[in-house]
Amino acid sequence: MTSLNEYLTEKRGAVLAREQRIAGGDAQPVELNAVVAAEGRSGVRRIRIRGHQVISDSPADFAGYDLGPSSPELQLGVLGSCVTHIFLIQAAHRQVPLNKIEVEVIGSIDPRGGKPGFEHIPVYPHDIGYVVHIDSPASKDAIDSLFAEVERTCPILNLLRNPQHINASVKHTSHSQIHQQD
Repeated sequence: MTSLNEYLTEKRGAVLAREQRIAGGDAQPVELNAVVAAEGRSGVRRIRIRGHQVISDSPADFAGYDLGPSSPELQLGVLGSCVTHIFLIQAAHRQVPLNKIEVEVIGSIDPRGGKPGFEHIPVYPHDIGYVVHIDSPASKDAIDSLFAEVERTCPILNLLRNPQHINASVKHTSHSQIHQQD
């Protein structure tokens, strides 16, 4: 099994090649796409992204079957994944050795949020925070510099800190036909 530092060496090559493409004008925006469909009797949400699938479900107290994490839990996981990945990118780029990295993300969601008498409580996850656990022989200054760059460049972290307008629409089709039995 290869070590994280061996991976960082490979990652550095990819990071430098990407930077070269950007500097050479060969990089273009990438369109992101996810399709989510509710399925059958369980209501489980199947998330399809490229050739991958992720299942999202609710806990039993919200009529779910607990077949996967809820959407708010996935959001915390996505934040943790992105922060971890940007740490890896920055560590590779700066040649900061990492023996281990783990990001713990926490948040709260209150089911009373937005309900009568609780309008002041957000309907979305809030009180979000994360702690990065790093095992590295690098200096405190190197890790602090790495952390500052992650905070500056992490796309999901910055999306959550600086939300944008989301365009939305509904395309409604009706297939309902009344069948009468004789």
